[in-house]
Amino acid sequence: MTTFSSFPLLASLQATLVEMGLNTPSDIQLQAIPALLAGRSVVGVAATGSGKTLAYVLPILHLLKTLENDGQPVTAQRQPRAVVMVPTRELGEQVARIFKPFTHTTRLRVRSVLGGTTLDVAKKNISGAFEVLVATPGRLVKLLDRGLVKLDGVNLLVFDEADQMVDQGFLPDSQQIAAACAPGRQLAMFSATVPPVVAQLIAEICSGAEVLRSKGSHRVVPTLTTKNQPVTDGKRLPVLESVLKQAATGGTMIFTNTREQCDQLAEDLKAAKRSCLVYRGSMDKLERRANLKAFRDGQVDLLISTDLASRGLDVEHVGRVINYFMPYQMDNYLHRVGRTARAGREGLVINFVTEKDRPLLEMLADH
Repeated sequence: MTTFSSFPLLASLQATLVEMGLNTPSDIQLQAIPALLAGRSVVGVAATGSGKTLAYVLPILHLLKTLENDGQPVTAQRQPRAVVMVPTRELGEQVARIFKPFTHTTRLRVRSVLGGTTLDVAKKNISGAFEVLVATPGRLVKLLDRGLVKLDGVNLLVFDEADQMVDQGFLPDSQQIAAACAPGRQLAMFSATVPPVVAQLIAEICSGAEVLRSKGSHRVVPTLTTKNQPVTDGKRLPVLESVLKQAATGGTMIFTNTREQCDQLAEDLKAAKRSCLVYRGSMDKLERRANLKAFRDGQVDLLISTDLASRGLDVEHVGRVINYFMPYQMDNYLHRVGRTARAGREGLVINFVTEKDRPLLEMLADH
C-alpha cells in the first residue's frame, strides 16, 4: 500500500503529515501529487470529499520551499509564486486552514484575497512578500486591474471547484488571471464534475494537461447510505418532522431548490420549535458566515440551504443530508450528497421524492 512517506516530499512536510496522523493518500492524491511534483499540469476529477485540496497543497509547498532552499527566496512585494483560485469566500477560508499546519514548518507565507472584504482589507492582506495567494476571481481581477498584485512570477496556478467557478460566471475572470501568470506556468484544475463549460475552460487554458480520474468520480461514495422517502400531495413537512425524530450522528443539512423554499422551511421548523439556521445567496454575508460557523461548531444541528452550500464546503460532522426538494440535475445531486460521507466516513442521504423526480432517480440507479 502506498503511503505519504513514499512521496518525494520535503522532510518538514512529511513530519507534519505524521504529526496530523495522515498516512494513506486518497486515490486522487495518489495520482495528482506525483504528477504535480514532476511539474506536469493536471485536471483532477474526483468525488467531493476525496482530498483534492491536499493533493495540490503538498506539491505547492514542496516546490516553492525547494526554490527557496536553492537560493531563490521570494523577496518582491505582492508577487506570489502560486495562486489558488476558489469560487467562494467560505471555500477560500477552508483552503487557507488546510495550508496552515504545513506552513508552520516550511515557513512559507499564505495570504488570502476573498470576496466579501473591502479593497482596503484586500490590499492589507497582500502587503509585503509572500509565496501563496488564495483568491476568489472577482476580487483578484480588481487587484490586477489596479496594479496592486503581479502574477508574472506565478509558477503554479490552481483552480479548485472549477465547475462551480464557471457556474458563477467566472470564466472571463479565470481566463484573465491565467493570462496574467508566467508563460509556461504549471496548471492544476480540480472538479467533482466536468460539464461542457468546464471542458471549455480546460480546452482554453489547460490544453495538454493530464486528466486524472479517481475511482468513483461522478459517483456517490460507497460509505453513503441512500433512502428514498416518498412524498404524496406535496405534504413534505410532516414527513420531515418524522425523519428528524430519528437519531442522526452529527449535523443535518437540508437542501431546497430556491431561496423562497429555504426561508419557508426555516419558518415552518421554527414554528415547530425546532432550532435551525439558513445558508443561502442574497443574505447578509456576515450572517451567512456566522450561521455556517454555528453549524460547524455544533451549536445548531440543522442547516437549511440552497445549492450554495452544496459546493466545496467541508463540515466534518455532517452525518445526514436531506434533499427536501430533489435537485434538477445529477451534478447538483452529487455535490449535495458529497457534504456527508467525506474522507471515508459514513453518511446518510434521505431524498424526498415525488413522481416528477422519477427521471433523476432512474439516473441515480445507474450510479
